[in-house]
Amino acid sequence: MLRRYLFWALGLFALLAVGGFVAGCSISAPKYRGPVSDHFNGETFQNAGGVKAQEGMGPLLKWMLNRDKGEWPEQPDLPPGPKPPTRVGRGQVRVTFVNHGTFLLQFDSLNVLTDPIWSERTSPYQWIGPKRLRPPGLRFDDLPPIDAIVISHNHYDHLDLNTLRRLAARDQPRIFVGLGIKAFLDEEKIGNVTELDWWQALPLSSTVKLTAVPAQHFSGRGLRDRDATLWAGWALSTTRGNIYYAGDTGYGPFFKEIGERLGPIELSILPIGAYRPEWFMAPIHISPAQAVQAHQDLGARRSIATHFGTFQLADDGLTEPVTDLRKALRAKNLADSVFLVLPEGAGWTMK
Repeated sequence: MLRRYLFWALGLFALLAVGGFVAGCSISAPKYRGPVSDHFNGETFQNAGGVKAQEGMGPLLKWMLNRDKGEWPEQPDLPPGPKPPTRVGRGQVRVTFVNHGTFLLQFDSLNVLTDPIWSERTSPYQWIGPKRLRPPGLRFDDLPPIDAIVISHNHYDHLDLNTLRRLAARDQPRIFVGLGIKAFLDEEKIGNVTELDWWQALPLSSTVKLTAVPAQHFSGRGLRDRDATLWAGWALSTTRGNIYYAGDTGYGPFFKEIGERLGPIELSILPIGAYRPEWFMAPIHISPAQAVQAHQDLGARRSIATHFGTFQLADDGLTEPVTDLRKALRAKNLADSVFLVLPEGAGWTMK
């Protein structure tokens, strides 16, 4: 009887493993094909200095078997923020934090969204995967017309197909992505997509320029497309000054380079969450202390925190990123007002 049970158990495990492999392959995105560069070897993209995300089952299992998750209570009843203005004029900048990496940036009569996600889960399937623990800070229907969307990379918490489809159907915005991601969105019938390499730039209007800038991360949506498309941050030159959205990134010397090449930076939007345990997360996610250092490297006049408070993607608890950010600011003798933490749904106007 025991032998029969083991036989069936092993058979079920093998079936699940095969099914998982097939599913993982089926959701993989197309791979970029293009000329070799200092960050593309002809097959995969690479971080500067050869920095890599943890790879293989060994480090992942070590983390999974030793998790020390901070407290993160669900907050399902938090109310949304007020409806933003339809547009703001020349020389004005208004920023609304929606959730996770999603910001509504309004300036020079343009409305730009970063990494928009209104879905319940960061997953290929809405019945499994990391679940949002608070509602979006803005109702989708309260969004003004969106002119442009910037996508930092193709992970599910930053490239959310359900949200992109809704925005494409409603507003037909221009969508800007790193190299290789356009082919995936073309397959999904999402149009008006332009892909850029690091340091490539183009105009959004007669007064605004968009530049793709380096980041330190990785990409992939399945088992067969690891690092097959490019990750990036985004810089916007406006009549009020330069705005930088880091996307999802580890710490590296590129922050100084961005500040030197595109500065002065009036406002930077920097991630502070999903950094514990640091031995596992450091190559791909900056800690709050590193976010403060990045703020200084950039020479930013002011920064705003992102990538926290919605999805528990690592072991830091709900309040840890903000608490650690405040500690890091004090250690550098910087005021809290230098690095803002906006509540989801709150709007802030640059003075």
